[in-house]
Amino acid sequence: MDINSLMKQAQAMQKQLEETTRKLNAMQFEGSASNGMVKVVVNGEYRVVSVNIDEEIINKEDKEMLEEMIMIAFNDASQKIDQSKKDGLGSMADMLGM
Repeated sequence: MDINSLMKQAQAMQKQLEETTRKLNAMQFEGSASNGMVKVVVNGEYRVVSVNIDEEIINKEDKEMLEEMIMIAFNDASQKIDQSKKDGLGSMADMLGM
C-alpha cells in the first residue's frame, strides 16, 4: 500500500472524527426523574443547558429529595451523551475494522 494513500486516509479519518465530535458536542440531551417532573438538558460537553422543576413537587421540606431528583436527571442525560458518543465513534471504529 502506498504511504501517501495511507496518509490521506488517516487525514480523512481525523477530519471525520473531529466533525463527529463537534456534532455530538453541539447536541442536547434531556434527562428526567420522577416521570418528567424534574428535567435537565445537557449538551454533549456535559454542560447543563437548563433545569425544569414541576411546581407541584417544590416543597421546602423535601429539599433533599429534589436535589436527588436533579442528580438523577443529570446522570440520565449524561448516560444518553455517553451512548450517543459510543454510537457515533463506534461507526468510526467499524470503518477501521476494529
